[in-house]
Amino acid sequence: MHRHLQHFIDGAWVDSDGGRPHAVIDPATEQPVTEITLGSEADVDRAVAAARRAFEDYARTDVETRAALLDRIAEGMKARTADLAKAISEEMGAPIAFAAGGQVPAGLGHFLATAKALRAFPFEERIGKARVVHEPLGVVAMITPWNWPLNQICAKVAPALAAGDTMVLKPSEEAPRCAMILADILHEAGVPAGVFNLVNGDGPGVGAALSRHRDVDMVSFTGSTRAGIAVAQAAAATVKRVHQELGGKAPNLVLEGADLAATLPPTLQGVLANSGQSCIAPTRLLVHDSQVAEATGIAKAIFDGVAVGDPAEAGAHIGPVVNRAQFDKIQGLIQSAIDEGATLVAGGPGRPDGRNAGYYIRPTLFADVTPDMRIAREETFGPVATITRYRDLDEGVRLANDTDYGLSAAISGDPAAAAQVAPRLRAGLVTINSWSPAPGAPFGGYKQSGNGREGGKFGIADFMEVKTIIGEPA
Repeated sequence: MHRHLQHFIDGAWVDSDGGRPHAVIDPATEQPVTEITLGSEADVDRAVAAARRAFEDYARTDVETRAALLDRIAEGMKARTADLAKAISEEMGAPIAFAAGGQVPAGLGHFLATAKALRAFPFEERIGKARVVHEPLGVVAMITPWNWPLNQICAKVAPALAAGDTMVLKPSEEAPRCAMILADILHEAGVPAGVFNLVNGDGPGVGAALSRHRDVDMVSFTGSTRAGIAVAQAAAATVKRVHQELGGKAPNLVLEGADLAATLPPTLQGVLANSGQSCIAPTRLLVHDSQVAEATGIAKAIFDGVAVGDPAEAGAHIGPVVNRAQFDKIQGLIQSAIDEGATLVAGGPGRPDGRNAGYYIRPTLFADVTPDMRIAREETFGPVATITRYRDLDEGVRLANDTDYGLSAAISGDPAAAAQVAPRLRAGLVTINSWSPAPGAPFGGYKQSGNGREGGKFGIADFMEVKTIIGEPA
């Protein structure tokens, strides 16, 4: 059992003022693995006050000072890859090889890309007689999820440091330990006291207190659309900036005539990687009538061939999902698809054979799924995909866009043909014969998938204010 009972406030680990203990559960064993303290409103007040005090001095630092700080943080993360990966693996179930080779590098990539973007960032421009400048925004509250815990933290911390902001982070209480390791890395890299603060807690407690706090200038949230709405409502009273990356239900539009054996495996990998716990997982396969049988056969072979195993063991298997609530939700959606008439092609309800404990999901594939089914509309967040047929490209595009979400979309098929289709898809990220984003490129969604962007120069800009100055001497 790892015990991390303090919060990181004003450059030091400090005891909570009125918090309560919380056990983090290892999803592979269903046993406690980490104990933290869920913070109080008094803890939030203390952290925000520290960030407010530190803002004036840190906002005046020059670009190269901040860029060099990002460089040192990146080196610190490299040195502690094994510690970060172990924390992620134990708390949210990512296999250790994937945690070290995927989860940690994804977080590190934000610091590397942001440092590069910062050194080239256009902090000012002339528009006629006006000078337009980007300035540090202020105190940023950050509320991050458990599915890519380090990645989503770094996607916010890196641009905020680059922009000259100070911050208070509330990591997910389901997977907090990598955030506490990162706090030590930031401190050792020379982040000034008060610039970065961390208060553990849950959404209704610390999350809500940060969202409504009068001395917080911006809240950046990644999580479910339901929770994002609550954050925006809490923030509205103080008219602070709200920056959100929310849910997704990504389509995988398989173009007529696609070489399915070549193009389906890389896009289906996005459904299976991280046990399907990715907001951009392209779970809705949309396949032309003429290729449904072939696509079903190829996808079935892929899903049947996926091993499910202990995240602590080496190998290319997938691990469990994060907790009992997610396990039950996914099981309910699988059963709903069966009840509503979808054809079960692979997997199905229950744990994989030989697994009597742990939140393990059988990699599951359904065919004959119609757009009105729950499995086609709700974010599953597990290793589950559906196949829906379409008759022509216009119908395929319509089905792809027939969702409340718009975070990402995949296209499988000829890249030249896919490039012609990409502008028609209502999503912030469109990938062709792949599923993952690119370091330094903007990441964020349309519709109920949120607002604002993270990544590179776009992330830096979203963590800054813009000022127009008129009447300066020539």
